[in-house]
Amino acid sequence: MIEQKLLEIENLSTTFSRGGMALPAVRDVSFSVGKGEVLGLVGESGSGKSVTLRSVLGLSKRYGDVTGSVKWCGTDISGFSERKMRQVRGCEIAMIFQEPMTSLNPLLTVGLQITETLSAHTKLNGAERRKRAIEMLDMVGIPSAAERLGDYPHQFSGGMRQRVMIAIALAAHPKLLLADEPTTALDVTIQAQILDLIMLLAKEMDMGVVLVTHDLGVVAQTCRNVAVMYAGRIVEQGAVRQVLKSPHHPYTVGLMRSVPQDVPPRTQLYSVPGTPPSLENLPAGCAFAPRCQNTSSNCKIERPMLVNTDAGRKLACFNPVQALQGELA
Repeated sequence: MIEQKLLEIENLSTTFSRGGMALPAVRDVSFSVGKGEVLGLVGESGSGKSVTLRSVLGLSKRYGDVTGSVKWCGTDISGFSERKMRQVRGCEIAMIFQEPMTSLNPLLTVGLQITETLSAHTKLNGAERRKRAIEMLDMVGIPSAAERLGDYPHQFSGGMRQRVMIAIALAAHPKLLLADEPTTALDVTIQAQILDLIMLLAKEMDMGVVLVTHDLGVVAQTCRNVAVMYAGRIVEQGAVRQVLKSPHHPYTVGLMRSVPQDVPPRTQLYSVPGTPPSLENLPAGCAFAPRCQNTSSNCKIERPMLVNTDAGRKLACFNPVQALQGELA
């Protein structure tokens, strides 16, 4: 018997408008996440990763047009009203936003911000909500949890604020966690602690996770599957070991080459040439063609579709790279 996926996204597209011009931020994105599964979404800034997560939760509807199917436990929630989405958002699907200092309310204590979630999504009384809030702060590793309930966000360090965000997200015991670069602007030691914490809690709670990150090393250590996004589309998708050890899309190859490995001192580091395209002026064909060194004539006029290739991998490329497997392994 095939286990039903928690989240199934098909042809998700999000388009914003400015001055009468359509700006496609996410285009025909499809993926699924099962119970206990960790999926990594990687790509440069502006590739559509964060907008994808916000579109899943219905947050992008306020500012743009969202189309496609978003199935949660078999039910399509893409057409849910804001009132119905609030029953799912924060309770069954939770999100850790990128910047805790801008996501946390500076005028409210962290204890109140945790209990707000519990008040909205549980039937716990005041004393029980306070007890759960203390348990959550203790779970995420904040010392003297009961005493810190009355503190404000500015009284916590960057790493501790991120832990508070995790506590708020997990307070109602969600089935799926959307983590939008949860370690941004944190030092390396704190990054490792935060990621270890998320993975530990995901395992203990048998929770699915979608992890947005720039760090391919993080993806290699924590994720089962990975989807590489560029200009709002998924260009390569598959098992982490398969994609990272033997990337086929030139963009994925470029990302892998950008990770320093045994580089001699004073050696210039590799970076993918060029810059991501503007949403106002996307190429007619493959969006990566202007930066790609493996293009052909059809790359500039025809957009490659994401299709199944070998052993479950999906790829959107007319000229996949395979000669560099040994170099990148």
